[in-house]
Amino acid sequence: MAHTKAGGSTKLGRDSAAKYLGVKISDGQYVKSGNIIVRQRGTHFRPGKGVKKGADDTLYAQKEGTVKFRKKIVTNFSGAKKKATIVEII
Repeated sequence: MAHTKAGGSTKLGRDSAAKYLGVKISDGQYVKSGNIIVRQRGTHFRPGKGVKKGADDTLYAQKEGTVKFRKKIVTNFSGAKKKATIVEII
């Protein structure tokens, strides 16, 4: 007979690598073309003039200039209006 209970495997103990999301370049800072401005999942920040959105919703600079964050009221897909943060390059 066994003197110890069977070990079995645990369902815990797994963790994913950090994704390092968030704002990388703040309002008023200078950027060069191609610099990443915001890393995000979904469109919390939306692209404006001089900013492009990548396949993983990352916002990056299309031209060089100064970054500007501004609020704008936009219409949602359901027709509801809400405030959105637009990222532009001036």
